[in-house]
Amino acid sequence: MGSKKRFYPEEVKQEVIRMKLSGDYTNAEIMEIHQIKNRSQIKTWMKWYQDGETSRLAQNIGRPNSSAKEMSEVEALKKKVFYYEMKEELLGKYRELERGWNRPSS
Repeated sequence: MGSKKRFYPEEVKQEVIRMKLSGDYTNAEIMEIHQIKNRSQIKTWMKWYQDGETSRLAQNIGRPNSSAKEMSEVEALKKKVFYYEMKEELLGKYRELERGWNRPSS
């Protein structure tokens, strides 16, 4: 069983950096507050901040949260249209086969 990566929204990453810079919180406290499983995660975000790579905080690496999984309304409608087109096509093929089964023998 492989390890599952956890997704942290950009806002959480920024808050962790703010808390760390304030000096008012230990890594353990930050990890408990934000449910961060590994201390190295905080170190990575701090390194990105110190190196001026704050755009990396917005990257969605790891397991996406439920809002990231949600599809747009247009995508959902396209999926429904595709479903009903396929259903209609299969039903037509079934009816065609059914007519063949019901033909009288010569």
